[in-house]
Amino acid sequence: QVQLVESGGGLVQPGGSLTLSCAASGTFFRITIMGWYRQAPGKERELVATMTNGGSTNYADSVKGRFTISRDNAKSTVSLQMNSLNPDDTAVYYCNAVVTTVHQTDMTIWGKGTLITVSS
Repeated sequence: QVQLVESGGGLVQPGGSLTLSCAASGTFFRITIMGWYRQAPGKERELVATMTNGGSTNYADSVKGRFTISRDNAKSTVSLQMNSLNPDDTAVYYCNAVVTTVHQTDMTIWGKGTLITVSS
């Protein structure tokens, strides 16, 4: 069974920075995509940023130029460096991974989420 564990959430002032980290554990063949989604109060979950195991990235327009995703394939970790945070970034942030199991089937795994609150 594959699990994702996030860390790094909390309260930050507008204009501040924060880094989220996520580590995958368990038995699997490979992780093809790792990334981050978020869900603000009263809104649907949305993509923030993802990265393939080949290094290709995809960012939401709202975070381009402010957030940077990075990944360590050997350690099965993904991080999200967030700069110039504003109150609209307040949300629960979820780590996400598309995993190929040892049985060669693909599964989408979610972390439990970590809350980021941007407020003065």
